[in-house]
Amino acid sequence: MVGASDKALGGLMLLSAAIVFIYYTTWAILLPFFEPSSAVNSYFPAREWAIILPLSILLIGLAGIGSFVGMTIVKENKKAAQKARLRTA
Repeated sequence: MVGASDKALGGLMLLSAAIVFIYYTTWAILLPFFEPSSAVNSYFPAREWAIILPLSILLIGLAGIGSFVGMTIVKENKKAAQKARLRTA
């Protein structure tokens, strides 16, 4: 059974994701349609960062996942080698 705190956390995460999505969509897709002198432009960083930030997050995430998988494979191979040595000894 899901507790109230789990539902609240899920709702907060959903709200955060929706806010980030709306902000990023406005920044990357809608901002080019506003005049450069518009006040809306003052709420967003330079457009280059709309590509650099998600790409950096993606690369760091993939590196983390790759490192985790690699470390797991190495540990499993060490366990298998140790078991094989114990069987032959």
